[in-house]
Amino acid sequence: MSVGMKSVTDRLRDSGLLRTQGLIGGKWIDAYDGKTLEVHNPATGEVIANVSCMGGKETKDAISSAFDAFNSWSKLTAAERSKGLRKWYDLLMAHKEELGQLITLEQGKPLKEAVGEVDYGAKFIEFYAEEAKRVYGEIIPATLPDRRLFVLKQPVGVAGAITPWNFPLAMITRKVGPALACGCTVVVKPSEFTPLTALAAAELALQAGIPPGVVNVVMGNAPDIGDALLTSPQVRKITFTGSTAVGKKLMAGAAGTVKKVSLELGGNAPCIVFDDADLNVAVNGALAAKFRNSGQTCVCANRVLVQEGIYEKFADAFSKAVKNLKVGDGFGEGVVQVETFVEDAVSKGAKVLLGGRRHSLGMTFYEPTVLSNVKSEMLVSREEVFGPVAPLLCFKTEEEAIHMANDTNAGLAAYIFTNNLQRTWRVSEALEYGLVGVNEGLISTEVAPFGGVKQSGLGREGSKYGMDEFLEKEGACSTAFELYFEDGLE
Repeated sequence: MSVGMKSVTDRLRDSGLLRTQGLIGGKWIDAYDGKTLEVHNPATGEVIANVSCMGGKETKDAISSAFDAFNSWSKLTAAERSKGLRKWYDLLMAHKEELGQLITLEQGKPLKEAVGEVDYGAKFIEFYAEEAKRVYGEIIPATLPDRRLFVLKQPVGVAGAITPWNFPLAMITRKVGPALACGCTVVVKPSEFTPLTALAAAELALQAGIPPGVVNVVMGNAPDIGDALLTSPQVRKITFTGSTAVGKKLMAGAAGTVKKVSLELGGNAPCIVFDDADLNVAVNGALAAKFRNSGQTCVCANRVLVQEGIYEKFADAFSKAVKNLKVGDGFGEGVVQVETFVEDAVSKGAKVLLGGRRHSLGMTFYEPTVLSNVKSEMLVSREEVFGPVAPLLCFKTEEEAIHMANDTNAGLAAYIFTNNLQRTWRVSEALEYGLVGVNEGLISTEVAPFGGVKQSGLGREGSKYGMDEFLEKEGACSTAFELYFEDGLE
């Protein structure tokens, strides 16, 4: 281990945030068979830590722990659950720098982006601490004079949360926050590539006074853990962020016990730049939408569609901006930064304006790449790249741009750049996507619903609508009754 990384890990260990065991029922435990899993720094290949490699047996115990804790956690008042979440948020923010360092160590994103993720992720806990107190029922006009009908919203029960490696904190808090606010308990399965951030967040949840068993974390053998979550009748909800292929398997597996499912799956986001767009705004917006987290976010611009009148100017300005990106270890100052797709595009006539090969730094680094003369039939246009490759496609008319943008099974996010207000509404409503950014490349926020259409998923995360994913609506009918008023006041 290098001197620099040892210094960071020592600080994290001293702070109590470098956990390597799973969390079940409020206790930190090893895998039952003693197996461990190496967690690597993707920038250097060095081993950061060895964590417990768990499977089905540990997951079943975590489910039992969550099921037992649900009986008491769900009975707490909304105000009590809100206080626990608020304390958790405060602790996440108090340890923002350490958590950011941990994210950079195991995920590789630049430290500035990692600390930004802690801010972003913690805001979901803060938001849902407030939303916990706003789960309202409804009174329905009865069909008979001596009947009263009303609707209660009840927590669904134990939720299994399966999260990816690209946002190791935010993808957890965006799921666990609303679940806990509603009164649910959770079993979290983080990516085996980035379990340390999840374990650190769980440690802070315990410190915040979240009762044992309410938050459980198991990591290791993904198929075994997934099967245990899917087959258990005690798990009533599965929430997942990841690939469309895995999402379909989870959806099919959840059918056996008829669980509620919310899925945030792959995207193929178009970024449409019209002739009337502000060139600087479009370049900066497309840069943020494409190269944030090295192009490894669910809502990254996968295709940049540029109208013919501005195509050459945009390609030149965009390439210059991309050229200024710095690639390197995430702890370096100023650092902001697939082969098969690029090779396919070039073989079919695409031109490499910048990059197009593995970086000289080696390991998993790839040069920020810009391709021109890209066509819709190329793999880079049809599949989610999930890397620092920006393909530029040319279009003539608004109608053609809309057709090109919608010609995909995905429908998570889209971006448009234009100064025409009427076009803004017209195109936004015509795009078959769950989120649309207008003259803006960063569109994720805790206060707005996040999710896709078509094969990009089911359900919504974030905002007040994120609560609905963890609630059941329970109808009730009462017969004749009397109303009582305190102190004689009506």
